[in-house]
Amino acid sequence: MRQHGIGAWVAKRRLRSPDKVALVHDEQSTMTYGQFADAADRVSAVLRERGVGRGDAVAHLGANSPDFLAVLFGAAQLGAVFVPVNTRLAPPEIAHVLADCDARVLIHDPDLGAPVASAAPVAGTRHVIVTGEGTAERPGLAPLSRTAPAFTGPVDTSHQDPAAIVYTSGTTGRAKGAVLTHGNLTWVALNCVVDYDVVSTDVALMISPLFHVASLGMGALPVLLKGATMVLEKGFEPGRALAQIERHGVTMLSGVPTTYQLMADHPNWARTDLSTLAKLTCGGSAVPTRILDAYEARGLSFAQGYGMTEAGPGATALPPSMTRVKQGSVGLPHFFTDVRITDASGAPAPRGEVGEIEVAGPNVFAGYHGLPEATAGAFTADGWFRSGDLGHLDADGYLYISGRLKDMIISGGENIYPPELERLIEAIDGVTSAAVIGVPDERWGEVPWAVVTVREGASVDTDSVRAFLDGRVARYKLPKNVVIVDDLPRTASGKVRKTDLRARFGG
Repeated sequence: MRQHGIGAWVAKRRLRSPDKVALVHDEQSTMTYGQFADAADRVSAVLRERGVGRGDAVAHLGANSPDFLAVLFGAAQLGAVFVPVNTRLAPPEIAHVLADCDARVLIHDPDLGAPVASAAPVAGTRHVIVTGEGTAERPGLAPLSRTAPAFTGPVDTSHQDPAAIVYTSGTTGRAKGAVLTHGNLTWVALNCVVDYDVVSTDVALMISPLFHVASLGMGALPVLLKGATMVLEKGFEPGRALAQIERHGVTMLSGVPTTYQLMADHPNWARTDLSTLAKLTCGGSAVPTRILDAYEARGLSFAQGYGMTEAGPGATALPPSMTRVKQGSVGLPHFFTDVRITDASGAPAPRGEVGEIEVAGPNVFAGYHGLPEATAGAFTADGWFRSGDLGHLDADGYLYISGRLKDMIISGGENIYPPELERLIEAIDGVTSAAVIGVPDERWGEVPWAVVTVREGASVDTDSVRAFLDGRVARYKLPKNVVIVDDLPRTASGKVRKTDLRARFGG
């Protein structure tokens, strides 16, 4: 057996630290590494009984839980491909993900039965399993795991084999599946172990959803690789997060600026014992000075970074020691990753000159699932991934982000791509054209606004646009405001000048 993929991790942890607590969940419930490896084996057995083998897609729709991770590793042991599905997606978006990856099995939480019932038949998903006990008519994952034939062991897997497909919204409006190999996920975890100094005695509080690649690749995987302990939260509530830090002696915490701000604003902030916290990482957008001040007053500093789904997702990291010295920077390339800046001709740009950010390394994805042309267009001739973002490197090699070629909006850590919304808004009766931009927001970093032109006499406003979109896209994508204008500013070639719109409306 040559199991070189992440599927080998659980068995190796069972040998090395079987009695060490791996997961804390549902208040005080714990699962050791030995128990977790057994759970992954049982999931492998359930999947194998349903014909899952090498290359088959296994989707999971649910909150942070031991089941989420058991499905990930249970699939990996079979050489299958894990597909985490964002629980905030609307049924048509879920159906697209399931159909695009041709999911053989979907495992979902009980409270998500309604969107699954709508999406799975459309996608043609062959097996749908609910977590927990289920019903007598439709047994859940727990009883199926108890009655499945014994797992006979993992299949051979290499670092080149696909391990996961993580869907990221595309500029065309349809989500694209980024294929991450076993090697990609291994090197992402190793980058975090090196640059964030993850150790086996760490206790990591997981307040961000694992279906996001940052939480999965840079949160859960390094912790499990090192044999540390993870406290799983089904959702984020600032007061509860503070209580969990004190209760479990949390040493590691990852989040986006919004989550950190909400914690600092909570009435329990000043009286919560944060003395065990040693490692804070923040992504999604730069940490505002007011948040830095609040945490530094408690003796805490942030590591910050930059990345994208296609890099699994880490590309750079700014250590806490450089937070103030290099304020505004997203740091140096991760230890096993390279970053360069190129000019409009594709040639390397001099230090200090703004150009496109390109990334290379063993953590960079294999390509977009089923989209060879998009994959080819995402890479340069010499194999660097073209991020579509603009930035520059200073004299010391630290990266600074200047803008986004793709006009992506990051709202509360969620990526929103305007073309998806624009296509739908322009289908509303009375709307003649639409442009979606990101507008700064104190709480969420950015929120989407729609700027539209309408037919004379048409009745279009914020409420009607949001009502039309609700159920078609995730709720975090709904525009917070709709502005009606006479004309959209355009270039000579007819493209909307979004820079003009952002300048006009506060972007």
